[in-house]
Amino acid sequence: MDNNWVKVFTSGNALEAEIVKQGLISIDIPAVVLNKKDSSYQAFGLAEVLVNAVDVAAAEAYILSIETE
Repeated sequence: MDNNWVKVFTSGNALEAEIVKQGLISIDIPAVVLNKKDSSYQAFGLAEVLVNAVDVAAAEAYILSIETE
């Protein structure tokens, strides 16, 4: 994996991270979810949304706009 990916969102809820990822993709920002939840005990770990380093500012602006709605 390239080192060009930057974490822009973290959640304990993998579904919430997936929704943010889909929102970013809908505005043409490539994004992926890195699920760090424990496979045995779903109570532990986080899901992270990563974007390319060049898209960080736009992604953070989008996430801020949906969090304030």
